[in-house]
Amino acid sequence: MAGNKAVAYVGKGTVEVQDIDYPDFVLHDGPGVNKANVGREVHHGVILKNVATNICGSDQHMVRGRTTAPEGLVLGHEITGEVVETGRDVEFVHVGDLVSVPFNIACGRCRNCKEGKTGICLNVNPDRPGSAYGYVDMGGWVGGQAEYVMVPYADWNVLKFPDRDRAMEKILDLAMLSDIFPTGFHGCVSAGVTVGSTVYIAGAGPVGLAAAASAQLLGAAVVIVGDLNPERLAQARSFGCETVDVSQGDPKEQIAEILGVPEVDCGVDAVGFEARGHGRDAETEKPAAVLNSLMDLTRAGGALGIPGLYVTGDPGAADEAARQGSLSLRIGLGWAKSHAFTTGQCPVMRYHRQLMMAILHDRVHIADAVNATPIPLAEAPRGYEEFDQGAARKYVLDPHGLLSAH
Repeated sequence: MAGNKAVAYVGKGTVEVQDIDYPDFVLHDGPGVNKANVGREVHHGVILKNVATNICGSDQHMVRGRTTAPEGLVLGHEITGEVVETGRDVEFVHVGDLVSVPFNIACGRCRNCKEGKTGICLNVNPDRPGSAYGYVDMGGWVGGQAEYVMVPYADWNVLKFPDRDRAMEKILDLAMLSDIFPTGFHGCVSAGVTVGSTVYIAGAGPVGLAAAASAQLLGAAVVIVGDLNPERLAQARSFGCETVDVSQGDPKEQIAEILGVPEVDCGVDAVGFEARGHGRDAETEKPAAVLNSLMDLTRAGGALGIPGLYVTGDPGAADEAARQGSLSLRIGLGWAKSHAFTTGQCPVMRYHRQLMMAILHDRVHIADAVNATPIPLAEAPRGYEEFDQGAARKYVLDPHGLLSAH
């Protein structure tokens, strides 16, 4: 039997590549596994040989010690791979298929899944609705930053690429379908981005950049990206975005210089709960800063898409309220302006097939937009460190050297 190496969280600020068990079709006890899930048989699953598995900003929250993730948790929820084994009950996925895996784990059977709300499946996580691979309080499904991973409910969950050779030619782009491209796209759709929209996207990390590319794909007239990081702002400008350096002050003033008015049609929060303030407060963590700013600068009757992560428990927060996920929001402002808010995990299945077609037919070059950068699995600790320091890159782990071959 093949071995298996994977990236594990081993303490605040530290990950390491470890030898773990080769996957099978049972959910075993281990770090982060809900006891009610131990022993769960997964004959509806497949085992993948990972072609690409990405480092995500959501992983960084755990590695920074900003969640209740247990030490030893195998990380990774952005997975693209080749099927090497199928479970007894799998009908339509076959050995040799090259597939993208939504980061949401969904059963396809519950009320929410049938309504297309796959980010809040009711049957895969005993803790709460919604689940994901390698993530705190998400049921304990083993993460995918590994050589091999098991994917449950495979007939429902995986997206098969129609032509393997063609897919491998665009594999870095297609690797973004598991999370950040649909997540950024969902943020824009939720915010009402359409032809001619003016859009402000808070955050120029990979999700923010994916949102910016999504806004362009949806036909926005002007896409403005705000951040503190000059390198990431330069990356946004590289594919035609306007930018705002929020360390220089209130983004409304800079937006007014770009648009002639201090407001936009649509606002997207691609930052989440580790937000910082603006201007003089740019080095101070202010978890409600982005949401309050978006309410201020989005027009009356507009909408806010909020794919940025907010948590129910943050042991590293600056105050007790924020430790419980309670933020000082100007909800009265949002109410007065009749804003619509959309939060929560992106339901990846709602978008990933359409976005796959956009990639395959050269309608979008998402890997270029987010500066996708392959590195070997063994270099994952370096990738985490550089990403944490603000590198304007989307690190893509290459467990079997298949990316470098292309």
